[in-house]
Amino acid sequence: MTGRVAQRRSSGVRKAARGAAVALTAGVVLAGTAWSAEAAPAVRTAPDRTDCGGFRAAAAPAVPAADRDQAPEVPPTAAGTRALSYSVASAQAPIGLWSKAGLTLRTPVTKGTARLDLSSRGFSTDSVAVQRYEPAKHAWVDLDTKPGGGSWPQRGTFTFPVSAPKASARNPYAVALRFQDLDRPGTLTVDASVADGRGHTYRAPSRTVTATRPKVAVTGWTGGTATLRRGGEARPFTITVRNTTNRSYPALNVNYFAYGAGKQHALTPKDLVLQQYRPGHGWEKVALTAGGCDPGMGASLRPARTAVAPGATVVYRLRLAVAASAPRDVVKADSGFSVSNGDQAFFSKRLPFTIRGK
Repeated sequence: MTGRVAQRRSSGVRKAARGAAVALTAGVVLAGTAWSAEAAPAVRTAPDRTDCGGFRAAAAPAVPAADRDQAPEVPPTAAGTRALSYSVASAQAPIGLWSKAGLTLRTPVTKGTARLDLSSRGFSTDSVAVQRYEPAKHAWVDLDTKPGGGSWPQRGTFTFPVSAPKASARNPYAVALRFQDLDRPGTLTVDASVADGRGHTYRAPSRTVTATRPKVAVTGWTGGTATLRRGGEARPFTITVRNTTNRSYPALNVNYFAYGAGKQHALTPKDLVLQQYRPGHGWEKVALTAGGCDPGMGASLRPARTAVAPGATVVYRLRLAVAASAPRDVVKADSGFSVSNGDQAFFSKRLPFTIRGK
């Protein structure tokens, strides 16, 4: 993972990685990779041979998270008397959302360096993104980073220059920060410090947050698998997403994927019939779109990009059938879904099935 750190933490490549996460079920999971969906990372790069750009565009348009580029009106200033303070807006850091933080300096520093030493449990620090707001540019910028060692580092360092020659207890200097865990639930501890360039280092008390995500459950897919017959009855199943975090998810999406191939043929959209029940509308056919990588297909479920407040639940009732004309040499297939906020996926699960009959 360390070889991809620089890429993950650049804004442009991070957006591409989020898009790849949307396509991971078609490009990675549905290709038969053994992988625990419940522990699925929010960002997982697809194999180099895969080009799913067309599929991603059709199945899940990239929608920026609502707070991604909003500039803070006033940088947060932590109360206190210490020379340096580091604060976080909440003890929770929901995956798929930016979480606000701030650095407050109460002593003059002309040419200093701010340093954030990160340690994590449950996920790698390589998957953490941190940015600071530059008022002069009216933009969020990535921090310089030094990754931890090993293939699964749990320590990492972020730095940025600090120039606050007039900072004092009466006129503190504040820097707006934001961070995001792009991986899975766990805890993140930050030790902040500022070196003044003259041999003195100011340190702030450690702060720990918990990376959380909504609870996702599936019913109707007994034992994690199912058997469908060509031309037979549809298999009903339900996906439930409950926002167990303390933040609203402004653009929740659920995307469905399916893949299946035999010795000579592969499943195409006409071979599967996916329907979704919508209150007031009844059962509606969901249009499956052919993928741009590996023989596969996908669709966005309704409602798309819906806001889900803390404690709220969204239920997706579905049923899947195999058409009588589906190729006979395809006897095993894979399907699954991903849950995301905008273009940032935070959960995926496989729903494999066997095809029999006729």
